[in-house]
Amino acid sequence: MDWDKDGDILAVITEKCSYIYLWDANTNKTSRLDSGMRDQMSFLLWSKDGSFLAVGTIKGNLLIYNRQTSRKIPVLGKHTERITCGCWNAENLLALGGEDKMITVSNQEGDTIQQTSVSSEPSNMQFSMMKTDDRTSAAKSTISVVIGKKTLRLFNMNEPDNPIDLEFQQRYGNIVCYSWYGDGYIMIGFSRGIFIVISTHTRETGKEIFQAHDHKDNLTSIAVSQTLNKAATCGDNCIKIHDLAELKDMYAIINLDDENKGLGTLSWTDDGQLLALSTQRGSLHVFLTKLPILGDACSTRIAYLTSLLEVTVANPVEGELPITVSVDVEPNFVAVGLYHLAVGMNNRAWFYILGENAVKKLKDVEYLGTVASICLHSDYAAALFEGKVQLHLIESEILDAQEERETRLFPAVDDKCRILCHALTGDFLIYGTDTGVIHYFYIEDWQFVNDYRHSVSVKKIFPDPNGTRLVFIDEKSDGFVYCPVNDTIYEIPDFSPTIKGVLWENWPMDKGVFIAYDDDKVYTYVFHKDTIQGSKVILAGGTKVPFSHKPLLLYNGELTCQTQSGKINNIYLSTHNFLDCLKVVGPNELRQMLPQTLMLKR
Repeated sequence: MDWDKDGDILAVITEKCSYIYLWDANTNKTSRLDSGMRDQMSFLLWSKDGSFLAVGTIKGNLLIYNRQTSRKIPVLGKHTERITCGCWNAENLLALGGEDKMITVSNQEGDTIQQTSVSSEPSNMQFSMMKTDDRTSAAKSTISVVIGKKTLRLFNMNEPDNPIDLEFQQRYGNIVCYSWYGDGYIMIGFSRGIFIVISTHTRETGKEIFQAHDHKDNLTSIAVSQTLNKAATCGDNCIKIHDLAELKDMYAIINLDDENKGLGTLSWTDDGQLLALSTQRGSLHVFLTKLPILGDACSTRIAYLTSLLEVTVANPVEGELPITVSVDVEPNFVAVGLYHLAVGMNNRAWFYILGENAVKKLKDVEYLGTVASICLHSDYAAALFEGKVQLHLIESEILDAQEERETRLFPAVDDKCRILCHALTGDFLIYGTDTGVIHYFYIEDWQFVNDYRHSVSVKKIFPDPNGTRLVFIDEKSDGFVYCPVNDTIYEIPDFSPTIKGVLWENWPMDKGVFIAYDDDKVYTYVFHKDTIQGSKVILAGGTKVPFSHKPLLLYNGELTCQTQSGKINNIYLSTHNFLDCLKVVGPNELRQMLPQTLMLKR
């Protein structure tokens, strides 16, 4: 079986049948193609570029089928015995190997361009680029092939008479598989559980750069993900994952104790998110390497993705037990309110009621466009899609008579602007537009109560828990604190242009403390309403954040972050380390703590 380059058509050949089956993944239909060959087919492979399908037979004949033009080119006697392996390069050259111990290179018309004989049966053939000092030949011009399970031959098409044969130590066993990666490196797995990395640079060709005995008894497959920069090996009954940048570092070990008959082949998806493994018992295991970091918070309640179809809702501050919600769809967005959870993708959202001990699915809603984000509070939800916001009741049974307060679309028809960001508090729907206006819509009176006009468009808004103060980021990546009560704004000092988001302190005693975060660091800011110079925002300090941690909730100096593994992790802000009362405090520490506590208005 083999997929074409776009993943649309699966080609299949079967025993004792002269038809090639083509299954179309988009229409779910199968078509049959008569190969016209009298002998049994043994090999098939789609080209990397274009729409050519190569099919080899047990007697060494070849068929090249062009799916675009439906043209079939039969080539009799390409080999004298069964064709067993082959590969295409980007220029549509086809290399083939067979039981006749020959390697042939043909063009897409089937004409032989080069051929060479080898000492033993070839297998596992790949095209790649060797590291040469001059890099003029851009096409993949090196054929690598395993000869007799013991030798790896590198055959440069530009120098066909000088192949390089790489021999390995007997104690490694047979070559099971190999993979090119990076700048001309090859990782090779051997049957006795060892894998090595060699370089193909002219001066160090065949030099062993790294060696590891990953599996005690045997190794069955290796797979490299260039996107993740990781390599996986499997054998005995476990998978081991290494970091390509630092091969001796073991990134993860996955044990499969119930697989007693041995493991099969490993394969990554192109984006590195999934790793699949087949086993001798006939089962298929698929592992998730990284979860999309999707999460939301409302007051002190948080919701975050813990598996592709599972969201966990927790309230670490109130000490409620986390509840897991199985959702119907792999979500693009997650939102949580005081009593509800929403997840969704494209233009649909599914709503759930968070009860005391159980979660009940309420309904699903279709919006008029692809949803960018949703905000929930107690009774209302607000969805942002294609420059508009729809505000609607989550449970429409709550209001009896007031039909007009069930839903409303913003902006009004005559208001020619696009909404870029929005937020929902207990009292207000707040949104920012590309014309630089921040609107406050008071839900109880169902009318606008405030707007602020900024000089450029408003990209992101973050209201505090009451909605009485708001941080916004404009299109120049500058940050401001806005107070709607007296319609004033204060620039946030030392505001990094890389800031992704802002969280306000939820501890009720700390008014005016918020953090701004980017990928590496969290900055603590304090809004001082009364200073000698008037109101102003000050930077209180910075805290480094571990890799791929996304802040979700800030409560009394403790930051709850979400990670790629679908778990949460808590970090204490460096600006709040005086809260760590467990340590013995000397005069020097007290000297540091006093300015910190003053800065935070404590």
